[in-house]
Amino acid sequence: MPASDDSAMRSLADVATLALEEARRQGASQCESDVSVSQGLSVSVRLGEVDTIEYQRDRGLGVTVYFGRRKGAASTADLSPAAVKETVAKACAIARYTAEDPYAGLIEPEALAREIPDLDLDHPWTLTPEAAIELARGCEGAGLGLDARLSNSEGSSVSTQRHTGVYGNSLGFLGGYSASSHSVSCTLIGQQDDDMQRDYWWSVARDPAELEDAVSIGRTAGQRAVARLGARRLKTRRAPVAYSPDMARGLFRHFIGAISGPSQYRKSSFLLNAAGEQVFPDFLSMQERPHIPRALASSPFDQEGAATHDRELVRAGVLQGYVLGSYSARRLGLKTTGNAGGIHNLLVSAGPGGLERGQFLQRLGTGLLVTELMGQGVNGVTGDYSRGASGFWVENGVIAYPVHEITIAGNLKSMYRDIVAVGSDVDVRGAIRTGSVLIGEMTIAGE
Repeated sequence: MPASDDSAMRSLADVATLALEEARRQGASQCESDVSVSQGLSVSVRLGEVDTIEYQRDRGLGVTVYFGRRKGAASTADLSPAAVKETVAKACAIARYTAEDPYAGLIEPEALAREIPDLDLDHPWTLTPEAAIELARGCEGAGLGLDARLSNSEGSSVSTQRHTGVYGNSLGFLGGYSASSHSVSCTLIGQQDDDMQRDYWWSVARDPAELEDAVSIGRTAGQRAVARLGARRLKTRRAPVAYSPDMARGLFRHFIGAISGPSQYRKSSFLLNAAGEQVFPDFLSMQERPHIPRALASSPFDQEGAATHDRELVRAGVLQGYVLGSYSARRLGLKTTGNAGGIHNLLVSAGPGGLERGQFLQRLGTGLLVTELMGQGVNGVTGDYSRGASGFWVENGVIAYPVHEITIAGNLKSMYRDIVAVGSDVDVRGAIRTGSVLIGEMTIAGE
């Protein structure tokens, strides 16, 4: 780490420490502080012209104090000593007037991270606005030049972000790290007669060297937009439905929401008290791997300082436990799982391996391949699921034609049990890593 980074980290640690000392001085029985700085550059180009250039530089301090079981929190963007002390005072004033909560407080000391592994998350990109503009132009131009039917664009974007944060609490924990995130994206519009369709592609990575080539991103966006031209509506029916990897991620995001602590203790989950139950078919498992180097959801500790660790969340289709921070864990009479702030690299796996693209489509046979979803028609309490969709109709294992303006519906609980195949085309661009997913049958509403 460069000396300047060491200095920045020490400065943030000093702010966090000052907040903790001030909270104790003002009588707090427990306290925690989270201080961070972030900076970034985002550029967007449309039809070769610069649309936006945005510099972003943020900093902030969040302080939470406990007076017994009374909790107060305050935040500020001013990291000066006077502002830190004033913020702590406000948090303390709030705590003195809040009702007691028997579940409030810091995590149990034994859950704290004792070692902070270097996960190689910090790869700054010294990208100038001029270079970012040229990259975006090259991306968009490569897509538009692919086919004469690509008549318009919603633009191409290039973004680079870097975040440095330090978390500390009165249990003696003080830790921090820096992490970067970079992305390139493109959205293009194809037109044929009166038919107009849009589609997109993107790449995101911790290390800019691991981004997909900008020209390739533009061309993929163009290919996807052209492939959707001539889209039809389907007649209402029941049929197998496959999700492309980036759409399948959302299916499992609903699952994580249902087994998260707040959904469980509020009794607002379609998977209430489901630990130990068969939720998926027995060929499907899920592992959480928080320490994958350079992965987008890797973290050495969670938002409360709890150690993150490898974990089997679903084994042979059976749910092994919940996704908990300390508060929800106490509400449920359990222990934190190191997931305050969310899941860390959930890997969806299917037996000895997923199906290759051709095998997957053959397994689908005749049915729908979903490549885009619209709307938010998901009920987390009942599991009822209804989303607008577009994609491709597949016949006898071969893509026949594009489809749009349809709705797919089912219930997540039965949809999960009815998963019949997972593809080997794993998408690593998020916290959930999965291949394509095939569900045996769903309702497709159209004409």
